[in-house]
Amino acid sequence: MQPSSPIACLDAAYSHASASAACVLFSTWSAGTPLRMLTSRQGAPVAYEPGSFYKRELPLLLAVLRKVERLPAIIIVDGYVWLDAHHRPGLGAILHEALAKRVPVVGVAKTVFGDALSSCIPVVRGVSRRPLFVTTAGINAEEAAKGVQAMHGPYRIPTLLKLVDSAAHDALC
Repeated sequence: MQPSSPIACLDAAYSHASASAACVLFSTWSAGTPLRMLTSRQGAPVAYEPGSFYKRELPLLLAVLRKVERLPAIIIVDGYVWLDAHHRPGLGAILHEALAKRVPVVGVAKTVFGDALSSCIPVVRGVSRRPLFVTTAGINAEEAAKGVQAMHGPYRIPTLLKLVDSAAHDALC
């Protein structure tokens, strides 16, 4: 099922002097081009705190979301929603809470983290044998995994997820 409002991919980037976030809005899971791209930049990043990654990234994601005219139908983040089978919250779950659970959040992680494998759906794309790991809040996980599988691009990482990563890094300059 395709959402009526745009889907948003969010990502953040850091340098020693600044931090940025990007948002790529697109119309359908299978879209190959964005409807719009937004970025937000701020000063030096918050220091990384082990076990509290969200403290560094959440303010950046919320800042770029404030530039969106209306909340998207779904938000995709680079990372996990849940970190384990006990639903220990990751960045996606904390973002979902920060948005008062008004927008479903899909986490697409590239690497296994701790016990997260027990709470995610592996999605293999393209010719790669390495899966992406999908976790969700506010949306059926199987539906989200099918959406990630359908995303544009022949490679493991979908086209628009690569684009939002590049846009976040480019915004640092």
